Amino acid sequence: MQLAAIIVSLVLAVVGVALFARAIAQIFQAVRLGQPVPAGSRTDEPWQRTVTLLREFLGHTRMNRWGIVGVAHWFVAVGFLTLVLTLINALGQLFKADWLLPVLGSWLPYELFIEFIGTMTTLGILTLIVIRQLNRPGKAERKSRFAGSKTGQAYFVEAVILIIGVCIMLLRGLEGALHHVDGYTAAYFLSYPLVAAFDGLSTGALQNLVYLVAMVKIGTSFVWMITVALKTNMGVAWHRFLAFPNIWFKREARGGNALGELQPMTSGGKEIDFETALDEDNEEEVRFGVSAVEDFSWKGLLDFSTCTECGRCQSQCPAWNTGKPLSPKLLIMSLRDHAHAKAPYLLAGGGKTMEGEEKATAEQLADVPQSALDEAERPLIGTAEEGGVIDPDVLWSCTTCGACVEQCPVDIEHVDHIVDMRRYQVMIESAFPSEAGTMLKNLEKKGNPWGLAKKQRLEWTKELDFEVPVVGKTIEDLTEVEYLYWVGCAGALEDRAKKTTKAFAELLHIAGVDFAIMGGDEKCTGDSARRLGNEFLFQQLGEENVANLNAAFGEDDSAEEGGDASTKKPKASKKIVATCPHCFNTLANEYPQLGGEYEVIHHTQLLQHLVDEGRLVPVTPVEGLITYHDPCYLGRHNKVYTPPREIIAKVPGLRSEEMHRHKERGFCCGAGGARMWMEERIGKRINNERVDEALSLDPDIVSTACPFCLVMLTDSVNGKKNDGAAKEDLQVVDVAQLLLDSVKAPTDPAGDEDPAGAPEPEPTPAG
Repeated sequence: MQLAAIIVSLVLAVVGVALFARAIAQIFQAVRLGQPVPAGSRTDEPWQRTVTLLREFLGHTRMNRWGIVGVAHWFVAVGFLTLVLTLINALGQLFKADWLLPVLGSWLPYELFIEFIGTMTTLGILTLIVIRQLNRPGKAERKSRFAGSKTGQAYFVEAVILIIGVCIMLLRGLEGALHHVDGYTAAYFLSYPLVAAFDGLSTGALQNLVYLVAMVKIGTSFVWMITVALKTNMGVAWHRFLAFPNIWFKREARGGNALGELQPMTSGGKEIDFETALDEDNEEEVRFGVSAVEDFSWKGLLDFSTCTECGRCQSQCPAWNTGKPLSPKLLIMSLRDHAHAKAPYLLAGGGKTMEGEEKATAEQLADVPQSALDEAERPLIGTAEEGGVIDPDVLWSCTTCGACVEQCPVDIEHVDHIVDMRRYQVMIESAFPSEAGTMLKNLEKKGNPWGLAKKQRLEWTKELDFEVPVVGKTIEDLTEVEYLYWVGCAGALEDRAKKTTKAFAELLHIAGVDFAIMGGDEKCTGDSARRLGNEFLFQQLGEENVANLNAAFGEDDSAEEGGDASTKKPKASKKIVATCPHCFNTLANEYPQLGGEYEVIHHTQLLQHLVDEGRLVPVTPVEGLITYHDPCYLGRHNKVYTPPREIIAKVPGLRSEEMHRHKERGFCCGAGGARMWMEERIGKRINNERVDEALSLDPDIVSTACPFCLVMLTDSVNGKKNDGAAKEDLQVVDVAQLLLDSVKAPTDPAGDEDPAGAPEPEPTPAG
């Protein structure tokens, strides 16, 4: 028995270690095929990155949001790393059944640790096995987060962990029996029942059992190692190694998600300068976006390999939940499998130039497997008939809501990868949904998505009974006010959003806040253009806006140097408040990339501050049940959840109830990622899904804090009113409208005759 155990275990160990070392080298080489990243962008603040890694791993910060799943996974993960010493102990037991690790083996704290972690790892994997079975794909396949995952691989990994866990505890029991442990002791406080079960067996029998169980434990460990070494795209196994570098190299060193701003478009690790890149005399090859898997950065390729197929992203995705083909998990899995299959071709020097010519010679590619050559011919974006890796409908279903990034336990940056693929489709292929083309033309010609004249940006001010200061018209610059109110395109031009604009302006007036607006020369911030993939147009719009803003905020340098400082105007505070979360996000997080550094807040943040200071006092009751919808670009992208809820809580008469999906798990309205300007032709409309969730509470008011959300939710509510599925007096309003109704006395003659939230029959911009 002993001889057989030694031979089997050592052969498997040697083969396993050799193949595993080769697999690590293969993965490293494959990841290096990706494009470089801007210098320092993934390695800044190394100490802080290490702290972030330890915090995310030891705290299981994402996994623990899922309750018992997170706790069970914590023990499995920690057990995998720390119980490796039991493998060494088992190897020693092959040669001497009662062998213990020197020093550690008989040290009580170590024995207590092995007892506890060994038991909890076994119980943890049993828990995860049960959870997987309870959530396995069935008839309602889309309801399972495991739909599309490689279930057989997951079962294999779970079985391996369970067998190893059981073997650890069996060996503990056999060790106790060999050492004649009699009764419960601290060192065997959990495994003593096993010690008692083996009591009475002869020494020879106990030794043979040790050899057998040790062989099973070692053999299982190295069979697992051999298996995963031969399948380097086996994410459910490799994530336990690759998650550590993937988290360490994440975008935000201090732990933030890859949300908020999008990264500038790069080529060869350098940010693209469009002035030189578009110059015909420029000899440098510039790649706009991603057209092939090797165009992703090395961090992107590492992302793909790290995916564990847990499906948390999929379970939260609004596209997947409404019957569309996009699953963030399946998208990443497809890119991973494609990258691994194509790697031999790329490692041999294969690849295409921008003109589509082959880089490598036939001799260089002679030894490349045919499967890799075939994979190299597949287009990255294309239909199933075209052999594409990612279907165009998958790419354009994304709302960039960030739910996938928020939930991913290994920090995969799904949104960045999707936008990079969109950039190539839009800027090089001109292949995107036709309705979005109208939006882009309007932005190019008129500076707003609706294509309206710029003079109409100020029309809403005529509907107020007080004067709104306008930069360059009624005031010279922003040194005279505390805040610039960035109204945005929707707030100035869309009828429903204009109600929010007027309500907020009136609240500022009531609170005595000095504010001003731009004079109508401002343009769209470029949010929709950028998320659609038109980075060039975004930069055009952004640079023009930044120049106008900097001029409006700048100090007057007309006084000569060395002159009287009193003749120089004070510098403006650079405070901006925005009612649109998309404008808020772009101004605060993306304009610094273009030289625009501002202090930007959302209108709900300012309103909460004014209420807390007593400058706005809600007194008039607003009766009814209200539920609040979190805008994605206010909530997940910028972590602003509390201010709107605190405002609602201060309005007398309201009863508030949360929808099932709220805050970090809030459900998108369907307008983000430039989807505001595209039709939904596949599955259920996302806004209808969200409104159905709201209607399940039978509310009187649905509130939000975003003009895009306001439009999408109002359209759905109006449609359901026409179908008799929603009560006629159901209102959809912005938080600012609610607050204004409560701040004003009921008999206030200045009150708006048109009640806040009155539904508009106007269709969405997409028709």
